[in-house]
Amino acid sequence: MKLVRYGAKGKEKPGLIDKEGKLRDLSKVVKDITPEQFTTAAMAKLNKLDTSKLPLVKGKPRFGVPFSGVGKFLAIGLNYSDHAEEAGMAIPKEPIMFFKADTSLTGPNDKVMLPQGSKKSDWEVELGIVIGKKARYVTKKDALKHVAGYCVVNDVSEREYQLERGGTWDKGKGCDTFGPVGPWLVTKDEIKDPQNLGMWLDVNGKRFQTGNTKTMIFDAATIISYVSEFMTLMPGDIITTGTPPGVGMGVKPKPRYLKAGDVMTLGIEGLGEQRQEVVAFKK
Repeated sequence: MKLVRYGAKGKEKPGLIDKEGKLRDLSKVVKDITPEQFTTAAMAKLNKLDTSKLPLVKGKPRFGVPFSGVGKFLAIGLNYSDHAEEAGMAIPKEPIMFFKADTSLTGPNDKVMLPQGSKKSDWEVELGIVIGKKARYVTKKDALKHVAGYCVVNDVSEREYQLERGGTWDKGKGCDTFGPVGPWLVTKDEIKDPQNLGMWLDVNGKRFQTGNTKTMIFDAATIISYVSEFMTLMPGDIITTGTPPGVGMGVKPKPRYLKAGDVMTLGIEGLGEQRQEVVAFKK
């Protein structure tokens, strides 16, 4: 299934994308798409629906984050060897973990606002893992049993804040609007192999990132198992898993950072596409 939330910000309704790519309303079946829908029983109930009988949604409404009640918004850094190389950093021996603030969460096509005074904001197309079942000290073998589904994440990053302001990476990753998620949550039954998904990102129509999840240093199962050693993962947690090469910081001979008026378009095979216009800071 492809689960979505659509409508004005703060007033989103639950929906799904049918086999023909049409948006169907789910509001008479569930009140919202929440982690409560990630249980085996709830998923089975949704799978039994005759989607052709669900109301069609007219027009092209806004998509929000594809489920409400997001818990932790975790991220893994330098998880593609060629991205580590372009960043001039060593390949990590263990996954590098950091948090993105929940206030960074935004819809997949909402505007991305530059922080006040930002000069080094950057893009990162990433595979997002959505946890569906409590995970604590899980093995790599069992890790994917704890997944509800997958989604596209743009891990927008302010490089000066991240790398030049001291402390952890979090301050460059959690700015408002720096976490577009969606357009939909694709349940794991539709993704046969999360380690073989093509991914891309353009800025103003120019291709900057082209990659595939098969080149991740630490795969999805390893990441889930590893993170569960340090904290309990709960239904509704998102882990975004790193980006392939082609970020603005790595452009030669001079880095190319985001500015107001830029448009980012990005996508992952089977998981949909995003589009964000970059705008200047506004209180």
